[in-house]
Amino acid sequence: MPELPEMENYRLLLSEKITGRVITGVHINREKSINVSILLFCDKVMNQTVARIERRAKHLLFHLQNGRVLLLHLMLGGWIYFGREEDKPERTIKVQLCFGDHHLYFIGLRLGYLHLYDGDSARQQLSDLGPEPLNGDFTLDMFLKMTAGKRGRLKMKLVDQQFISGIGNCYSDEICFHAKVLPTRDMNDLAQPEITQLYHSIRFILQQAIKHGGYMENPVYKGDSITGGSDALCKVYDREGEKCSRCGAVIIKEIVSSRKVFYCGSCQK
Repeated sequence: MPELPEMENYRLLLSEKITGRVITGVHINREKSINVSILLFCDKVMNQTVARIERRAKHLLFHLQNGRVLLLHLMLGGWIYFGREEDKPERTIKVQLCFGDHHLYFIGLRLGYLHLYDGDSARQQLSDLGPEPLNGDFTLDMFLKMTAGKRGRLKMKLVDQQFISGIGNCYSDEICFHAKVLPTRDMNDLAQPEITQLYHSIRFILQQAIKHGGYMENPVYKGDSITGGSDALCKVYDREGEKCSRCGAVIIKEIVSSRKVFYCGSCQK
């Protein structure tokens, strides 16, 4: 599932491609992927200019010139492709926005969605999300206050979108590896130096993942050489049975509260 770095990568790349461009066509192949009638969706989206693209947690918000917002959540298996008709992937297209002879394809939105809201309603949909971990106001002092007295497994708190927004299965494990703490630890067992390191690891891992295009391999457009570059940087996620790059021990996989957890039992304490 795309996490903060993948969605930020989409935002950066798509902003270059479609900001300031007019939507010349709309095709809805799965009505359940939108939240209004096809007729209303097309009426409010057609012939509108994309003013800007914003990211909030794992969502993208396409702000249109008329004040409407397209709120995207890809969920499991969803991805985006921008290009000509002849270049599109041989996959099921759920929603398609046309920009002249180029198109933005929303692929695999079986669980995901592209919903239409006005600006205030879009913000309300995201009002229960926790702080953005890369924003300037997400300080160490703030994180220490957030974690004070918190209980529960570290893994589950990191992926809790009401606690911190944007982190999922992949980067929670990579953050814990970088911080040298076990994701199966209880939050209230962590000492302050460990929490401090965890804060710095959150910011470092997410920034590195964005820089290298996230871990999901599907290109955003033809010739895209950025997307998916951070997969090779993952040290523990989906590396079960491989040797730890830091100490040589074998990477372990466990299931915690129905979530896969990958870690090194030797150098993560």
